[in-house]
Amino acid sequence: MLDSLITSKTRIKLLLKFFLNTSTHAYLRGLADEFGESTNALRLELNHLENAGLLKAENKGNRKVYHANSTHPLFNDIHRLVLKHSGITQVIEEVVERVGDISKVWVRGDFAVGKDSDLIDLVIAGKNIDVDYFENLIQKVGKIVKRQICYTIILPKQEAEYFIPGENKLLVWTK
Repeated sequence: MLDSLITSKTRIKLLLKFFLNTSTHAYLRGLADEFGESTNALRLELNHLENAGLLKAENKGNRKVYHANSTHPLFNDIHRLVLKHSGITQVIEEVVERVGDISKVWVRGDFAVGKDSDLIDLVIAGKNIDVDYFENLIQKVGKIVKRQICYTIILPKQEAEYFIPGENKLLVWTK
């Protein structure tokens, strides 16, 4: 979806990086290593996004660290667009809101750190979930969003003890 609106693959990667997990902070060389792209190409795109006000930059030592500008008027719209592009929004709309008593949903793995991936890894806190119906919906939505979806269901009381300290996770839905 985004690639038909935005022709720069680098810009799409940057939007995903900073707007999937809006607390992400990154610097030029780290992004170049992560994306496998030249610093010059990234610098141009970062400058475009910063000049447009979508990203903010701060100097920390000898590094310029970038992060999403949450005060930009289009911030929420871009965040929702990136979530929709990733397929996470459809998973929530088609599955989470239809089965059982789900209280929270986290995404972990690549999406939690703002990387595009073929896998959506979910942790779902809930109770009274019809697992067969849930599995059926997950498979259907996976085909629609063209991504593999794996999930773990935990009880709401288990959430504090379930996650490994320091694990990359992002809360994407709460009741």
